[in-house]
Amino acid sequence: MRETNRPLTVAAVLLSSFMAAMEATVVATAMPTVVSDLHGLELYGWVGSIYMLATTLTIPVWGKLADTLGRRSIMLAGMAVFLLGSAASGFAWSMTTLVVFRAVQGAGAGALQPVGLTIVGDIFTLEERSKIQGLFGAVWGLAGMIGPLLGGLIVHAFSWRWVFFLNLPFGFLAGVLLWTFFHEKKRGVQEGRTLDWLGAVLLCVSIVSLLAGAGGEWPLLTLPLAAVSFVLFIRTELRAPAPLVPLSLFSIKAIGVASICGTLMGAAMMGTLMYVPLFVQAVRGGTPTEAGSAVAPMLIGWPIASALSGRILPMIGYRPLVRGGLSIVGISTLGLWLALTHEAGANSVRAIMLFFGTGMGFANTALFIAVQESVDWSRRGVATASSMFFRTIGGALATGALGVVLANAVAGKMPPEVLTSLLGPERGHGLDATVVLGFAATIRTGMLPIFAIVAVIGLLAFAVSWTFPKLAIERR
Repeated sequence: MRETNRPLTVAAVLLSSFMAAMEATVVATAMPTVVSDLHGLELYGWVGSIYMLATTLTIPVWGKLADTLGRRSIMLAGMAVFLLGSAASGFAWSMTTLVVFRAVQGAGAGALQPVGLTIVGDIFTLEERSKIQGLFGAVWGLAGMIGPLLGGLIVHAFSWRWVFFLNLPFGFLAGVLLWTFFHEKKRGVQEGRTLDWLGAVLLCVSIVSLLAGAGGEWPLLTLPLAAVSFVLFIRTELRAPAPLVPLSLFSIKAIGVASICGTLMGAAMMGTLMYVPLFVQAVRGGTPTEAGSAVAPMLIGWPIASALSGRILPMIGYRPLVRGGLSIVGISTLGLWLALTHEAGANSVRAIMLFFGTGMGFANTALFIAVQESVDWSRRGVATASSMFFRTIGGALATGALGVVLANAVAGKMPPEVLTSLLGPERGHGLDATVVLGFAATIRTGMLPIFAIVAVIGLLAFAVSWTFPKLAIERR
């Protein structure tokens, strides 16, 4: 068995993380222009939520497969699906096709972060992982700084389609490095190689129905269907010899609390990432670059705090970082709502987003390492995937539900062509100034409740953090 080259394996995982980070910043920056080009504001939220939905549904499957078939082959398969979806999204000819191709992209993304982080958990000790967070922090920081600016530049100089094509060279290089330099050791797997397909189907039905109901699609049908299929999923997992999501994981208090916190953190993160750029462009008349720069500080504060959190975790433990980080998240989301309500300046919004990202970085690092350290090797993949699953489903639910809030607020109050003009590169040029101000005020009225909801979610995450248990740091 050839030895793994740890530096080059880390480089492959870092490149995968870089794709995920750029996906968040560049696509969010370009979305208002995409709507202007392809039309269909009613699908604005779905471009983000379908990606999150596909990621959510596939995370447990990829995690289980990584535990049974090996990390490398599953990581490469997920990367191939992600790149296929990226290329197809770049060629989308309507909002409907973009939504479909984003689903493919999201299905592949379900493998990138959880399996990549599982690989890191396999080849580094706790102390080493705490220190290596600085590298991952640097990648997210780089993407946070250049992503919004690059997104704005691409939209203006080329086309929004290139924000998807941008993934292709990074993904190809990451795949080559992983294939060449990561050689995992064969280990005994306690739960066999049978995948729980019935559980996967029931989970899919439950999540799709829940998101459809949250998005206002036939709620009297979809929400009861979500509840019934979820109950059947639980029964199946309790009886399956190799469950997709071992429910015994959640009897571990650290994992249970981390799952709840992750759901709320994902909802708060996607609520800000998707709707702050839209607010800047549609309400304040900003450019795509200005819209991206409004959220960029979040993805700068996050990696800096993550790197610092990883270094001090062995000294102070998990709980102070979880509580402290989520207290900053709660205060920041409340501050964002107040700032937008009282028309604070752009620099105030950027400062709030910087603090928001700082809080997320402190809490997320501690929660993630706590989950990995709570299980043995044979369940590390599914435990990591479960942690990512809850954060992703929180983001998907928030994106879809908040999109309904916005769509209902502007329905019948402004012609679609006017909204297209406000979001497009011309930003209302040619329209009467009074008309532009009136429609911008309509969008503002519809969006402020979105940020109030995000503030409630952030404060709730802070409240839940107080139930996180005190854990000993086990050195190995």
